[in-house]
Amino acid sequence: MPTSDGTRRWWATLSEAISSRIWPLPVAAIIAAVIAGVLLPLLDAAVDEQLPPWLGALLFSGGTEAARAVLTTISGSLITATSLTFSLTVVALQLASNQASPRVLRQFASDGMVHLTLAIFLGTFAYALTVLRTVEDAGDRVPRIAVTVAFGLTLASVVVLVLFLAHLASRLRVETMLRDVHRETARTIALVGADDRATAPAPERPGDARQILARHSGFVVGIDRDRVIAAAREHGVVVRELRDMGASVIEATPLAEWWPAQARPAAARDGAADAEAGVAADTEARTDGGTRADRAALERAVVEAYHVGYERTAPQDVGFGLRQIADIATKALSPGVNDPTTAVHALSHVAALLGDIAELPEQPAAYADEDGTARLVPRGHEFASLVEVGIQQARRYGAADPDVAARLFGLLEDVGRRVSRPDQRIVLARQLDRLVASVDAEAYDPHERAVFAELAARVRSVLDRPAASTSV
Repeated sequence: MPTSDGTRRWWATLSEAISSRIWPLPVAAIIAAVIAGVLLPLLDAAVDEQLPPWLGALLFSGGTEAARAVLTTISGSLITATSLTFSLTVVALQLASNQASPRVLRQFASDGMVHLTLAIFLGTFAYALTVLRTVEDAGDRVPRIAVTVAFGLTLASVVVLVLFLAHLASRLRVETMLRDVHRETARTIALVGADDRATAPAPERPGDARQILARHSGFVVGIDRDRVIAAAREHGVVVRELRDMGASVIEATPLAEWWPAQARPAAARDGAADAEAGVAADTEARTDGGTRADRAALERAVVEAYHVGYERTAPQDVGFGLRQIADIATKALSPGVNDPTTAVHALSHVAALLGDIAELPEQPAAYADEDGTARLVPRGHEFASLVEVGIQQARRYGAADPDVAARLFGLLEDVGRRVSRPDQRIVLARQLDRLVASVDAEAYDPHERAVFAELAARVRSVLDRPAASTSV
């Protein structure tokens, strides 16, 4: 059975898959509008003569031609407004891609305000068009309730258009993009930290572990570890991940590997091989993981547990958010943009996220099944590689700018105050040495070099503190 952590991951993946597509909500709105456009005229015909005078005074009071004119105007204007909304959204996507990073476009595609605006516009258009057909078939009778609802939806569409323009202006600010990526990544970090699977010491890897090859090229966007553990338990093996989340995978390259949970002695394996040599050609030979069919079933289950997509996504990939923010910082430092202030702001977000990552519980050596037997050796996020993603490009392209260089020293100090394990301190100390070397290679005056030397000393003093003083 999936763990509560597995359920949360499944729900996060499903929510991201739906929200990152523009069409589901507008299509649902169109279907609902067509149904309403068919049913409301029927309700109108049934209750129109029974309405109290005060309610009738609030409804549409024009004749058939007036109703046709109103509905025709509404349907025509709403499709025009929808075209305007699409045009503005495309312009926003282009600006976001050019000024920030192409990878932040998913944030715009999953924007709920864009979905809502398109849903209301297209729903109102479909509703007005459906009711217009009813008016034309109704002769002298006018569906007053239906036309009044169309009028109300039009007013709502105008209000939503104004709100959409204000929202779009806010979304195009780089600070908003950084905030949204930060929030999304923080949710992923919290999800990674909420791992309630049973753990066990890592089993020893034998020299004859068998590899499982990828069947598709792309990026690892998710791993159903509960499914892998179940398959490993069924076949009596241990599976070891070879690709971490967000890694690029090429077809027919190693994705994972497996070996028997309790490997037989070499003499026993040799004896089994001699016995198999005498089996008829049409008889399935047994391997350490069972028959060839069993081994194929195991490998198929593991491959299907890996979700490989054409682009990285956020639900399980901690490094994806850092990559997006690092890209924004790098783009800001390019000669064509030359905006070091944005790079400094982006590095502040990197510092906060790396601090959150540093405080995650230490990753288990292996996950166990219900009996406590180690079944899956994970390859999760590595603190060193994530720090490299957040710092490397900004250090390389921003070491010549005093503000960016100073913020990089501050980033190491901020993260250093939140680390608690010796291996994390070593990672930050190495990054500090590389940063000092990069700054020393630039043409700074003596005053600036003195400032950087003081900042480097502060970082070293933080990293040299006893572990107890920095534990959380």
